[in-house]
Amino acid sequence: MNFSSEQPKIIVVGSSSIDLLLETEKIPCPNETVLATNSDSYFGGKGANQAVGTARLGASVYFVGCVGMDPLGQQIMRNLVSENVNVGFVYETDRQSTGTAYVTSSGGDAAIVVVPAANKCLSIEHIEAADKYFHTVDLVLVQLEVSLEVVEYTIRKAKKYGKKVGLYASPAMRMSDELLETIDFVVAKSSDLHIIFGEDQREDILKKYFNKVFVRDDTNSTIYFDGTEMKYYRNDKDKTVYKMGMGDAFTSGFAIALCHGNSIEECVKFGNEVSSKISGSKGSQSGLPRVSDFFS
Repeated sequence: MNFSSEQPKIIVVGSSSIDLLLETEKIPCPNETVLATNSDSYFGGKGANQAVGTARLGASVYFVGCVGMDPLGQQIMRNLVSENVNVGFVYETDRQSTGTAYVTSSGGDAAIVVVPAANKCLSIEHIEAADKYFHTVDLVLVQLEVSLEVVEYTIRKAKKYGKKVGLYASPAMRMSDELLETIDFVVAKSSDLHIIFGEDQREDILKKYFNKVFVRDDTNSTIYFDGTEMKYYRNDKDKTVYKMGMGDAFTSGFAIALCHGNSIEECVKFGNEVSSKISGSKGSQSGLPRVSDFFS
């Protein structure tokens, strides 16, 4: 894979949170009580994960998001700064607390409840305030843990300036055909295709959006259509122990490879490699690799 001497410039617009992880022998059923064997907290949120992921892989990253005026928000801000992410456009609000996610994990599976809180306070005005930086970047990344209005506005602004846009379509919601046509790449979970695209025939979706839609599943496999044939990649080098954040890690790796001018095939392979490395660590950001992990 090619890594040019130019440092990619990326804007990530999205969510940040503190993830509260409970490890249990089993994920409880309705009306069932189980005991946790361990509890911990980690930095998370799909936007912050991708900001940290791309920064560790050598990009100059601006993060546009919103946190509460509380200790958790301050923790997130300090963490982003320590990861060399520019937080000049991370806003603080007194209207909501900082976003959180409550994760029950058992045997590699997880049940997750997200409380968006301050993330939902991110507005079009906040995106507009960062307007001058949209001129300078190579790529804009968005996810769906902030309002769809903000996501759509961000995509349109980026395309107005001729910038590449990547979308990790999670948590899944219906996207307009118009926007899907303009986005440069979409990462989606296999179980979410019917929600995002309004149909669930994977092969038809991939053929319509060839070299653009990349479907992921829990085994760290990725499938897409290259215009001629279906391509399937799976990384088995490392055992998949923890699945949290794998989609964000893949998106980060794919985005970096794309910024360095690699082929779609190389972008997918690198995204899978990045994702496989995170699967050995707890938390969405803990195991995100650095450039030195690939090129020492």
